[in-house]
Amino acid sequence: MKRLMGLCLAIGMGAGACAYSGVAVTADGKAVVARNDSLLFGLLRAVYVCNVTPTGLANCAAGTAP
Repeated sequence: MKRLMGLCLAIGMGAGACAYSGVAVTADGKAVVARNDSLLFGLLRAVYVCNVTPTGLANCAAGTAP
């Protein structure tokens, strides 16, 4: 029973987890955030370009050039 629960937990964590693998700031004050999902070894990769504000990142757009 413990093995079954452990297996279910491992599958659930692997299927829905994502990790932000990199953040870089450009010279004009924009941040480029690369997101890599753990689902199927990074099947849903995405890159976002965001404006940096004093309160954090704003106006993030997927797939645009910085």
